[in-house]
Amino acid sequence: MPASIRIGNGCGFWGDNLDAPILLASQAHLDYLTLEYLAELTMSILAAQKQRDPEAGFATDFLDVLRRLVPILRDQPRLRIVTNAGGMNPSACARKARKILDDAGLCQHKIGIVLGDDIRDDLPRLIEQGHDFRNLDIGESLRAVLDRVVSANVYLGAAPIVEAFKQGASIVITGRVADASLTVAPAVFEFGWSWEDWDRLAAATVAGHLIECGAQATGGLWVNWREAPDLANVGYPFVDIEPDGHFVISKPLDSGGRVNLETVAEQLLYEVGDPSAYFTPDVVADFTSVSLRDLGSDRVEIRGARGKPAPRQLKVSVAYRDGFTASGMLAVFGPDAADKARRCGEMLLERVRRAGLGLEHANVECPGSGDVVPGVLPPPSGLCEVMLRVSVRDSRREAVERFTKEFAPLVTSGPPGVTGYTTGRPQVREVFAYWPTLIDRHVVLPTVELL
Repeated sequence: MPASIRIGNGCGFWGDNLDAPILLASQAHLDYLTLEYLAELTMSILAAQKQRDPEAGFATDFLDVLRRLVPILRDQPRLRIVTNAGGMNPSACARKARKILDDAGLCQHKIGIVLGDDIRDDLPRLIEQGHDFRNLDIGESLRAVLDRVVSANVYLGAAPIVEAFKQGASIVITGRVADASLTVAPAVFEFGWSWEDWDRLAAATVAGHLIECGAQATGGLWVNWREAPDLANVGYPFVDIEPDGHFVISKPLDSGGRVNLETVAEQLLYEVGDPSAYFTPDVVADFTSVSLRDLGSDRVEIRGARGKPAPRQLKVSVAYRDGFTASGMLAVFGPDAADKARRCGEMLLERVRRAGLGLEHANVECPGSGDVVPGVLPPPSGLCEVMLRVSVRDSRREAVERFTKEFAPLVTSGPPGVTGYTTGRPQVREVFAYWPTLIDRHVVLPTVELL
């Protein structure tokens, strides 16, 4: 058993800094590199891509990152990679990753594929068996939108990733796995923890939660961000975990940003409903038991995590088609710019109504006038320049398309001081609504394949 392992996360979402994983892996001497790409909206986008192309549906950025990691994998043959970049199509992602490795002469690197999170095709059968998949917000049964569902993915835990490591995988590609579980799996595998060692599982979950959003733990989104030096070169986080679950979070030397009590505490509470009961597929972690100690030199020690048995149900993220949307912007300047902009928004919507296509949902906003965070600060007075943003949603595509054609006419048929039409008409996009629900964990049967 190693005295400690170092796990770093080089990606917090699909679209994150492409250089971060390379710099982290090359500078921090990691044992494991995690790459976290998925969110609820991301899964919807990937589902739509896969419907158009059976070989699509995964986070393509990962392949670009893997190509750039090839020299590092040669120099650091013990480095393992864990990523949920597989999205809706882990197998296709793994096949393309396999080719990259083979072309680079890294045939000895086995790729593990975690499957079993995608239950979309099983929904009718499961509903007939009594699983209603009630919406956690409104209580309705999924039957109401079943014919419009495009994706349904269970949040898996760390267990199948551990199994992939046991089978010899050095790169593991998954679909929808809980973010923190990407970090829990290496700790369980290396230290041989029991799946009922709740406190240690909770400690690794805390570690995973702290690094899962990348630079948010190293100075990004920090309330005192001006005190984070060289944010342009912000370092991404890593943790050194010991067998008892105690760990230290830090970032590479000579990188920008900051790791201190504030940056870590802010991330600890990020997207947390009840800090005393943070539910994951692996454990229910109690964040209120955690103690932080600043060791200086961008290092913070974390101890004391407590855990409770894993929940009997797993979260399921369902997306379904819910109409069409578009959003457009125009610059408005001159006296009383905010009032003028709002009147322009009303004119635009009125013209759509007169065309016989009154929109089901519309929102007129004026960024710059206090509308981005309404009610937080009093609206400024005397504004001579704002942006007009009008967003709509409707079940009829033709209604939304007509809306997009009413922006440019405002430049010559509205009040003076309206511009910005050269950006073109807004794009009409499908709406994928989110349906949060649960499933009994015994129903879900993850599998592992080796490529």
